[in-house]
Amino acid sequence: MRILSVFLLCLCFFSCKEVQQSPSLVHGDETKAQHTEIKYAEGFSIHEAENFITITVNNPWPGSEDTFTYELKKKGIAAENDTITSRPWHETGFQKVLMYPLESVVVTSTTHIPSLDMLGVTDKLVGFPNLDYISSETARMLISHGQIKELGQNESINTEVLIDLEPDAVITFAVDGTNKTVDNIQKAGIPVLYNADWTEKHPLGKAEWIKFFGALFDRQQEADSIFREIEKEYYRVVEVAKQAQNKPTVLSGAMYKDVWYMPKGDSWAAQFIADANGEYLWKDTEGTGSLSMSLEAVLEKGQQADFWIGPGQFATLEQFEDAHSVYSEFHALQKGNVYTFTARKGETGGVLYYELAPNRPDIVLKDIVKILHPELLPEHELYFFSKVE
Repeated sequence: MRILSVFLLCLCFFSCKEVQQSPSLVHGDETKAQHTEIKYAEGFSIHEAENFITITVNNPWPGSEDTFTYELKKKGIAAENDTITSRPWHETGFQKVLMYPLESVVVTSTTHIPSLDMLGVTDKLVGFPNLDYISSETARMLISHGQIKELGQNESINTEVLIDLEPDAVITFAVDGTNKTVDNIQKAGIPVLYNADWTEKHPLGKAEWIKFFGALFDRQQEADSIFREIEKEYYRVVEVAKQAQNKPTVLSGAMYKDVWYMPKGDSWAAQFIADANGEYLWKDTEGTGSLSMSLEAVLEKGQQADFWIGPGQFATLEQFEDAHSVYSEFHALQKGNVYTFTARKGETGGVLYYELAPNRPDIVLKDIVKILHPELLPEHELYFFSKVE
């Protein structure tokens, strides 16, 4: 996990006071089948019908062409001992059939936790691998009371503890689909559902995965309402950014073992800069992952950049000086225009940005606009980002 965290530092950069409670869920006409509108996310779809919901997850990891389909049967209406739940998935057409709303759940990525917080169901979380990564104040309170159990490392979850917890489901993610732990959990009879929020290209696509959790906890209308507010605010800030009189140039990333990693031009990090009316110097590169550049190539193109946003693992000027003398040649560093997202951490050291940013792109965008065009958002205070001092 720590190796993955360092790698992610180079892949992307960059919302956030607690989201206000959404209006109470009001159940509509459950007799009509309908698709939940998914506008930005490419990794999943939801179909609602009478007393059941179908969730389809597409291409859950890079390069995957797999599709996973899950049927959720409404509790209190469909019998708990319905024989369909004991049939192999190939007989029903579904990888998993489970009852909803979930009463207990295990998630494996901190990006899943803000959705639980916003939907008011964090108390349903019973286990997590490496609790120290969690920054959510609500979750940390539950941890302190022993209500969320430590499950070890994500790559090798303690299945004995997990089985004892008997969660209704485990929500996981995959980087290549070869996690043997997933197989062991499923053999124990615990449903495992893939969540691919991290593979989404558009900032709002990542945030839209709250609808995935909304379906699992029977809070679809709340999830939709929360997302629409985030979407509305995001595009309000986009319009504000268009009023800028200039378009500052932006450098990103830093060296890791003599290779400079920075976001590609189609990544969500590049999208943030574009929507904030900035000029990302590598915007024309294709792809959503990271570029691997030599120091000389970056210096040639980025030395005169106005701003340096997301400088890898560096959070202080001293760290730059200790790492490499050439960093001092970048004008953004000379002018004090370097901003990091790694300085703000939770109670036990988890980087807040990793947990919350994918779920609140509206506030991430406010931060970037505040950095590039401070006159446009005079009342906004940086939340994720801080100036490197």
